[in-house]
Amino acid sequence: MDIRAVAGRLESYAADAVIVNLFENVTEPGSATAVMDQALNGSIRDLITDGDFTGKAGQVSVLYPRGAVPARRVILAGLGAPEKLTVDAVRRAAASAILKARELKAAHVASVLHGTGAGGLAIEESARAITEGSLMALYDYRGQKSSEKPEAFPKQLDLLILDDKDTRAAEGIQQGMAVAAGVAVARDLANLPPNICTPDYMAQVATELAQTAGLKVEVLERRQIEALKMGALLGVAQGSDTPPRFIILEHNAGRDDLDTVVLVGKGVTFDTGGYSIKTAEGMVSMKGDMSGGAAVIGALGVVAGLKLPLRVVGLIPAADNMISGHAYRPQDVLTASNGVTIEVISTDAEGRLLLADALVYASRYQPSAVVDIATLTGACVVALGEGVAAGLFSTDDRLRDTLLAAADFTAERLWPMPLFPEYEKAIESQTADLKNTGGRTGGVGTSATFLKHFVDYPAWAHIDMAGMMTTMGDVPYVPKGATGYGVRLLAEFLQRWAGREKA
Repeated sequence: MDIRAVAGRLESYAADAVIVNLFENVTEPGSATAVMDQALNGSIRDLITDGDFTGKAGQVSVLYPRGAVPARRVILAGLGAPEKLTVDAVRRAAASAILKARELKAAHVASVLHGTGAGGLAIEESARAITEGSLMALYDYRGQKSSEKPEAFPKQLDLLILDDKDTRAAEGIQQGMAVAAGVAVARDLANLPPNICTPDYMAQVATELAQTAGLKVEVLERRQIEALKMGALLGVAQGSDTPPRFIILEHNAGRDDLDTVVLVGKGVTFDTGGYSIKTAEGMVSMKGDMSGGAAVIGALGVVAGLKLPLRVVGLIPAADNMISGHAYRPQDVLTASNGVTIEVISTDAEGRLLLADALVYASRYQPSAVVDIATLTGACVVALGEGVAAGLFSTDDRLRDTLLAAADFTAERLWPMPLFPEYEKAIESQTADLKNTGGRTGGVGTSATFLKHFVDYPAWAHIDMAGMMTTMGDVPYVPKGATGYGVRLLAEFLQRWAGREKA
């Protein structure tokens, strides 16, 4: 769908559908909705008076003007309570409205800039939120279906502005399109079946993205990984006939004059659990165990599109965790690239092994901050719930607070978790420096504490997104399947880290 900012008035705009909004429990429509109501001879006011439309968030209604205005339909979207208006409320309202337009097969749609009047949102904020919400809602993964893909609707969305010389909406649209494109990359990767989305396939996607977006890319293969002595990553990969890859993406590569932030994403393209095998039910969703790596690839695409004044490095260690005569076993001892030895207690605690070598590798960039993101532990899902929030661990207050602010803005929620010293005791080993798991209790804390042993920079954060990869509840801009969680969070975090805070 093409999106543009166009000067015009909704009540005189010719389109298949025009979108207006209403706050919850208002008795009289205001702003552009009031003008449209007048043009429709009070039809919107009748909906309010009769109790058929309350303005509740997510509510959508359709009116047919019958020639009273040039548009064939008027879609009314609820914004919720005015005192609770947020950027995400606009995303949701835009998503609900555009899905209704798709249902109606409206090809050309126009919309007001939700929340810019009484809501107090800046024009560029509203335009970006509408763009993000609309494009993310229309995401349609068809996969390997043999049936012909249906015609896409809508084809055009016009955001109406008063002055065609005002560039603020166009800037917001550009940002929103970059963000939505990054989310689509991550969703596509995580939705693909594991016989297609292998470590090598992830590397191909990263390479193609780099060529399009102007990123530097390097893909390390097994021999190069061996030369770097990444024994933890290689230990996980050794049971699979599919070779591992270590993917490196860079925005503003070599710019030593810029602040450097490293993002690390877990890329387990399928996780059987190894010899600590998962249940049949537990294995079904494990094609998405590379969602952290997908989020980093998508976020690097956004960063390049936004041209952020940062040097950003993305590291994605990618491997399968399979069972074979070559697979690693419980009580094997692996040696990570920093020389730390690891006793394997559970081969299903494999993600932290991939991250360990990647976190060591990150230090060569002398970063001001490192953030890793992974579908790491079922313990985090137990702690925080499915589709509620990801767990956040951090060694630096500024990094933690910037991530939390980004989470609030994007509605990709985080909840801060502790790095208590007691977790160290749980991962002590008699035969190695560490065990790769501390047992059933405190699993989310011990996993983060394990990772901390591979960090030698002051500002590090770990995001456990295990409960967020395939569901976020009733969110209109998250269709069924992979959520793409983390792309918007990381991109917004980087914008803020670069000094581009939102008002």
